[in-house]
This record gives sequence, C-alpha cells and structure tokens, in this order.
Amino acid sequence: MIPGVDTTRPSIARTYDYLLGGKDNFAVDRALGDKFIHGLPGSQAIAFDNRGALIRAVREIVRTSKVRQFIDLGSGLPTADNVHQVAQRHAPETKVVYVDNDPVVLAHGRALLAENENTAVFQADLRDPKSIYDSPETRALIDFGKPVAIILSAVLHHLNDDEDPAAVVRFWYDRVPAGSYFFISHFRSENDPRSAEMQQLLQGSLGRGRWRTDDEILALFGEGLTVLEPGIVPSVEWRPERPVDDLSDWSRLIAAALAVKD
Repeated sequence: MIPGVDTTRPSIARTYDYLLGGKDNFAVDRALGDKFIHGLPGSQAIAFDNRGALIRAVREIVRTSKVRQFIDLGSGLPTADNVHQVAQRHAPETKVVYVDNDPVVLAHGRALLAENENTAVFQADLRDPKSIYDSPETRALIDFGKPVAIILSAVLHHLNDDEDPAAVVRFWYDRVPAGSYFFISHFRSENDPRSAEMQQLLQGSLGRGRWRTDDEILALFGEGLTVLEPGIVPSVEWRPERPVDDLSDWSRLIAAALAVKD
C-alpha cells in the first residue's frame, strides 16, 4: 500500500483513471465510477472527450508556438498520451511539471518519469499555488522568464465557488510572461437535468464538483487572456481532427478553451 492513501474514500484522479479504462484505482473509486457508467449510461464520453481536447491543445501549442515548458495542475494518473509524451513527440526538449494532490499519482508518475530528465511530478494542492510555484521541482525545470503553458484540465470544476477557482488562474497569470498559454477544460452546464444530476452525485460522493455555464467558465480566464478560436465549446468540438457530425447530450457537458496572455 502506498503511504498516505485512503482506500475508504473515492479519489477524483483514481475515479477518472477507472472511467478511462485504467487499472490504478480501488474498489471505492470503481463504485463511484460505476454510478456514472451504469446510472448515467453514456456519461463516460465526458472523460474521453476531455482527454482528446487536452491532447489536441498540447499538440497545438507545441506546433504553433515556441513554448517548450508546461505545468500540468491536477494532472491525474498517467494514461496514454500524457502531456510530456504529446509535447516531446514534436519537441523533445519540452519540459513538463506534473502536480497532483493524490499520493497514488505521485508514486505512479515517478515510476513513469524515472528516466525522463525533462519531466517532474510532485504532490501538492492547486489551491496552494505558491507552494507549487516555489517548489524546487518546479524551479529545476521551469524558467518563468519565458512563456509557460498552464494546463488546468478537468480540475477547476472540482473547486467549489467558495474556493475561488478564478484566483488560481490569476495567480499563475501574474507570474508568467506574455505569450504564455492557459488551457482550461471544465464541466459545462446548460442548466439541464443531466448536469444537475451529475453535480448532485459528485457533491454527495466527494463534497465537490461544480458544473458551470459558458459565461462562468469564461470568467475563470479573467482579463488579459485572449481566448483563441473556437472559444469555449464542447471539448469534442475543440479543433477536432475530423468534423463532429452528431454531438451527444453527454458531450455537451464538458467544455474546453485555450487562451494566450497578451
């Protein structure tokens, strides 16, 4: 057993791993995941749509800009095509720092990255961004005098309103130079029964989970960030590799956007 792991409570990272078909999870995580899989059939599309948008965004940043350093906040458990794998496929010199508050992520991440000198993973809480910014692991790889890509993939919706998720974005905005990128994906509400039901399920199981409207998600970016085309859209429609002919009701419930600091 990994020290510090509570197997009596579900973990966001491990439940997400289970929904994506991973094996780094426990019975309590699978029980929560099954509530989505069996209780809300088709809802797994949210996890896969989100992962696809993240892969495309990382690839877009590396292909179209000179940004070669990423901080992935709330990175979750390693799966296929992690940020460093996508970025380093196109630019091997890219440096990536992964941060998550789950000790299982730390253990598996370090095993995965043991021989990759341009990556690091450590345990911290994105609600304490200063500890991440000041961390020796961050400072060893990231040069804050150059543009950085800040990845907030499917994580800000796990901060309730009283935890001020916009302040997390502002912290990093104030500390990275012009030309830096911010990728945010987020549970998307259309004030519909499905998102209300899923929010109730997560709040009841984890005490957190907030579906926000497009306007609320846009507000998280704050001033000084230009949201790039196509704006805030369902993740499956964010710069897809092929046309999306039929957008499912579930796919409407996860949105993504990429912005650049002016």
